[in-house]
Amino acid sequence: MELKDLQYFMEIVKYGSFTKAAASTYLSQPTLSKSIKKLESELNVELFERSTRKLMLTDAGEIVYKQALTILGATNELTLLINDLMNLPTGKIKIGIPPLIGTLFFPTIAKNFGMLHSAVSLELIELGAKRIEYLVEEGQVDVGIVVLPTNHSKFDVIPFIKEEFMLYTDPTHPFAKQEEIKLEQLAEEKFILFNQEFALHNLIIQHCQKAGFYPKIAYQSSQWDLIAELVSAQLGITLLPKSIYTKMDKQTINMIPLHSPPLWELAVITKKDRYLSFAVRALLRFLYDQYKI
Repeated sequence: MELKDLQYFMEIVKYGSFTKAAASTYLSQPTLSKSIKKLESELNVELFERSTRKLMLTDAGEIVYKQALTILGATNELTLLINDLMNLPTGKIKIGIPPLIGTLFFPTIAKNFGMLHSAVSLELIELGAKRIEYLVEEGQVDVGIVVLPTNHSKFDVIPFIKEEFMLYTDPTHPFAKQEEIKLEQLAEEKFILFNQEFALHNLIIQHCQKAGFYPKIAYQSSQWDLIAELVSAQLGITLLPKSIYTKMDKQTINMIPLHSPPLWELAVITKKDRYLSFAVRALLRFLYDQYKI
């Protein structure tokens, strides 16, 4: 049974005439007659009494008419609901973000996106970038914000933000008052890094190796604020993006620029070829408009 046959049937009932219905639908009478015969054949009933001068519904025709009202009404409602969804997305989006990125960007994203799309809720999942990539690939989170590089064969990758790394020390450290430090000058320093679950761990090691040394790792953590506390306690130095300094206690930690600093490049990732809900698409559009990604 096709919806168009039900629609033609409803038009005939509405106008009480094949002729008037044909004029309304811009179809020929034979086309309408063929459609009705097809519907009657599929249902194995007669829909109209054809022996009377006035077109009348049979008992079966009355039942089909009432059900057709429900079916076509539901179809129209479905179209309206989909249109509403496209314009006013609803639902929940799971966003995977490493803690450092979450601290810097999620509050602003949640506030501003929420003002535009109040019917969409954002669920934050804070883990290391490597774990976030796995969850995006497995479909357990909808969107991830990770540190580049990432796997372009598995994910659709949209560049997000780019920042310079800076050196962070306690105020008594010999480098604390320097205007600029070269990475190779840190060869004998004790490093405090994110643990191996985080992309920053390998990224900093790689840049140190390019500078000619392997960093001496004194402590590892999954929390940026604990790393900052360990630095302020004079237990080592760390390399972190510039913007995190806005969250630190300026009295206990100094930030020193690096000569030819490594870059912290972030990207928004979604699983390749996965269906994106209207809510997720709205979030991606928002990030593009907000951060020009």
